Amino acid sequence: MSGSSARLQAVSAVTNYRPISPPLDFSKTPSGELFGVNVFGLTEMKARLPKEIFKSLKKTIETGAKLDATSADVVASAIKDWAISKGATHYAHVFYPLTGFTAEKHDSFLAPDGNGGAINEFSGKQLIQGEPDASSFPSGGIRNTFEARGYTAWDVTSPAYILENPNGTTLCIPTAFVSWTGEALDKKTPLLRSMQALNKQAQRILKLFGHKEIAMVTATAGAEQEYFLIDRNFYFARPDLLNAGRTLFGAKPPKGQEFEDHYFGAIPERVLAFMLECERELFKLGIPVKTRHNEVAPAQYEIAPVFENANIATDHQQLVMLTLKQVAQKYGMECLLHEKPFAGVNGSGKHLNFSLGNATQGNLLDPGATPHENAQFLTFAAAVIRAVHKYGHLLRAVVASASNDHRLGANEAPPAIISIFLGDQLTDVFEQIKKGGATSSKAVGTLAVGVDTLPTLPKDAGDRNRTSPFAFTGNRFEFRAVASNQSISGPLVALNTIVAESLDYIATTLEKETGGDPSKLNSALQKVLQSIANEHFSVIFNGDGYSDAWHQEAEKRGLPNLKTTVDALPALMRPDVIEVFEKYNVLSKREVESRYNIYLEQYCKAVKVESLLAIEVAKTVIFPAAIRYQSELAVTCANLKAVGYTFDTDTLDKVTNLVKKLQDSVADLEKAAEDAHHHSADVLDEAKHYCHKVLPQMLVVRKAVDELEGIVADDLWPLPTYQEMLFIK
Repeated sequence: MSGSSARLQAVSAVTNYRPISPPLDFSKTPSGELFGVNVFGLTEMKARLPKEIFKSLKKTIETGAKLDATSADVVASAIKDWAISKGATHYAHVFYPLTGFTAEKHDSFLAPDGNGGAINEFSGKQLIQGEPDASSFPSGGIRNTFEARGYTAWDVTSPAYILENPNGTTLCIPTAFVSWTGEALDKKTPLLRSMQALNKQAQRILKLFGHKEIAMVTATAGAEQEYFLIDRNFYFARPDLLNAGRTLFGAKPPKGQEFEDHYFGAIPERVLAFMLECERELFKLGIPVKTRHNEVAPAQYEIAPVFENANIATDHQQLVMLTLKQVAQKYGMECLLHEKPFAGVNGSGKHLNFSLGNATQGNLLDPGATPHENAQFLTFAAAVIRAVHKYGHLLRAVVASASNDHRLGANEAPPAIISIFLGDQLTDVFEQIKKGGATSSKAVGTLAVGVDTLPTLPKDAGDRNRTSPFAFTGNRFEFRAVASNQSISGPLVALNTIVAESLDYIATTLEKETGGDPSKLNSALQKVLQSIANEHFSVIFNGDGYSDAWHQEAEKRGLPNLKTTVDALPALMRPDVIEVFEKYNVLSKREVESRYNIYLEQYCKAVKVESLLAIEVAKTVIFPAAIRYQSELAVTCANLKAVGYTFDTDTLDKVTNLVKKLQDSVADLEKAAEDAHHHSADVLDEAKHYCHKVLPQMLVVRKAVDELEGIVADDLWPLPTYQEMLFIK
């Protein structure tokens, strides 16, 4: 009998890998000179635009002032000339539909001149507005197949950029995407609306604190992107990875991550070469990536930027994911952004660092050295605490997906219970506020290492907590439950909106209590902060979020534990959620309902694809390998019996039993998958069926397959194993 050669060929190809292109000469052009060279930012605008038009655009970008559309032709001409000087032949309106991925429609600058030639054209109208087909993207019922018209609208606050290709370049213009009837069909439009709402309410608070000059307040974000890298030969030999992004089968290898030797370890040469080129490409696009390192699981890594305006950070995050995947292929690797591509080792998240601030007052979540005296910081921190407690169910819903369900709640990621880690110093300050007033802050100390040649280290006033889904980390909150393959727009829309609601509540209360008299602010502020601390401090938890005791404690505190997507997504339809989105003009009820339907449909589709893949691979790949080995064992047993040897059939019996279990479990999975059709009239009912019937049955099939992997002869096993994919670089 002969086994599958694909796996052995993949191993051979990986071990004999050679770079497919010569190394880059990094000394030729320093990174500092590369940064932003492919971006039509303020510097390029100032150099190419008339002074008054530049000032108008800059005002829109920096203050949120209304865009002056009359200057569009001049701006379009300048962008076109700049892009052509960079080799561009086409322009593309780039937008972010509710698939969560990036979409783009390319058009050529060239137009016939009527004399048998062509000229380059790009008008203000073409810059400001495009018209992709709105019926072919998820709309949740907003658009029908026969209602195809949708518009992309230029987002001047996110700079245009050049996307390079070996055969040319394209001018990319970030845009919003809306239907003909005006509803948001994308991730950008609600984000811009939510940032507008946040600015308005934050400005009210700052005015109450006596500030006269107040720049536009923006949410800021920095998303730490985790990802896996495996050789593409392994990737193409695994139908489950190729089609579902995760392994549906795979026995636990003898060695996993238990030695804790991969985290922050030396980066493999091939991987580091990939990282260096990735960073080079991202620098060209003005993306301020800062950190790279090995993550906890074998073959897992992380890239992280510094803070940016949340809208720009969201656009940049999409480019980071795209660049990671494109550059990985150049080095013969596949970048896996699925939250759980491999069972039994850590999954990948996208830790979203969130803050807010402006050019005049700085970071509004910076506590300073003595936070008990920093009333302004305490006000904004209290607003976040109140928002997270009041709308924890919403925050859980905006990170819900079929893929993230495999990660949340495991001992590797924050639990599905949304709580806040404040740390010892801030917890102590708010405990004092609860009792009537804060008069002290735990001091920042120093740490003596005990080696004379090493410096004394400054010691923070509190520890960090990796088990918290929403942790204060010095001058920002880190939302750790965000999924690695997800746009950060949804979480930011929710955070901006609920924090705006809390700031509105605080501002309205203070305005009423003070009656415009600044001398009454301190007492009014003490009262409202004490009220928030008393009513919402149950969301604060500084302990071990992985422990069973916390789950029991959270239930006593009334904190929801929404373990799966089907538990979490209905929160979008809660009256209080719809009300808060509508109140601040972020999403209408119809727009919220559309997202609820889309995300449930995406969940069903994802699990359906996985179940069909599991059936196909089990029947056409695993089963043939198992019966080949079963046949070899049977022939061996028959031969031994024929020559009179005493023998046992334990291995044959075990393989035979597992083959039977595999056949039976696949049949049960086929029935469970087929039964999903009976629930398709109600999308939530269908999602529940996939969650509670199909997914558990997939695990039954997996158990039989993974046991067979540990018995079937290695030369017959057809799929690349975890041991090979995770450890052969």
